[in-house]
Amino acid sequence: MKYEKLSKDLQERIEYDRENNINLGLAFNEKNIVRRDSSRDKASLWRSASSRDIDKIIHSPFYNRYQDKTQVFSFYKNDDISHRAIHVQLVSHIARNIGSILGLNLNLIEAIALGHDIGHTPFGHAGERILNEIYNEKTSRYFSHNIHSARVLDSIYPLNLSLQTLNGIISHNGEFECKEYVPKTMESFAQLDEEIENCCLDIKHNKALMPSTLEGCVVRVCDMIAYLGKDRQDAVKAKIIPADYNFGDTTIGRTNAEIINNLVVNIIENSYGKNYIMLDKEHYDALVEVKKNNFDIIYKNDAIEKQYNESIRPMMFEMYNRLVSDIESGNKSSKIFTHHINLIDKSYYTREVPYIEEDKHQIVVDYIASMTDDYFIDLYNYLFPDSSYEIAYKGYFE
Repeated sequence: MKYEKLSKDLQERIEYDRENNINLGLAFNEKNIVRRDSSRDKASLWRSASSRDIDKIIHSPFYNRYQDKTQVFSFYKNDDISHRAIHVQLVSHIARNIGSILGLNLNLIEAIALGHDIGHTPFGHAGERILNEIYNEKTSRYFSHNIHSARVLDSIYPLNLSLQTLNGIISHNGEFECKEYVPKTMESFAQLDEEIENCCLDIKHNKALMPSTLEGCVVRVCDMIAYLGKDRQDAVKAKIIPADYNFGDTTIGRTNAEIINNLVVNIIENSYGKNYIMLDKEHYDALVEVKKNNFDIIYKNDAIEKQYNESIRPMMFEMYNRLVSDIESGNKSSKIFTHHINLIDKSYYTREVPYIEEDKHQIVVDYIASMTDDYFIDLYNYLFPDSSYEIAYKGYFE
């Protein structure tokens, strides 16, 4: 086991700064918060602006659904395998840990972290790929979970979240690692809306996104830190790899605890007092290597992909077409009305345009993306009781 520590010089500097109440001046100043409606949701002594964002996110209608959405491994009856709820919690905790040392705004970090995956589909990234394929085929537009998370919290439910929280959410994508994260200025909702539209028209534009705050940059790198080692643990529990599988050693180690500790220490070592978040070359290269190993051994595993391709993909296509048809025909008894459209249009959130008047394909995408794994399967069986597609779960005692 290999656990790095902060250098003696940096530890002494941090202790000195704390003892002398030295403010590094790097935290986002909440006096500069920007909202679509600036007349409400003002900060108070007991609730900061970002604390209000946290409250809005965790009490939003879709937040509970994290608990039954796949992180990586679907089709397992195993409570020890991570779902998206624990991933979001881990991202928040690791990011707050780093942020507390760097003197950043911890409430803004938590708001971004807790909201970053709320737009994720059922069945993890496989579900995201399939839904994007269908949506693009029908509309020539693209679906990505980071952009959809902002749609959930800013459009489906107009929560009046801050620009800084929403910017961090759309820019969080942990699939695009960087050695150095330098905040990219975003000053208005017009800029946010433009970035979102660009991503919907060209999915590659996601790579150009960068958070506007150090808090958002910390969450982005912690999205990777939270899943690299955890996914290895879960792969063992799912029996995708044997418990003694040798991933090979790297600078950051190979176990979850080593990876988290060593990346956190290196980020603090290279970012304290700086206006950017950075890993040194050795640790960055190791992060890339560990991520590649995970893709080769876990994420691209044939056993995982087979059930997605042979069952979930055709099921999602069928469901999508049925739901579009139900909207077109005005079938008010359809679950897309009773379980989705009606709930949104009847919510107390102020909407400029009734939800039912939005594009039918967008509404169907919203509905499918909001589903948990179990809900998707139950709805499919309800809609297509005679279908030959079956989902085989691995039970507790197999």
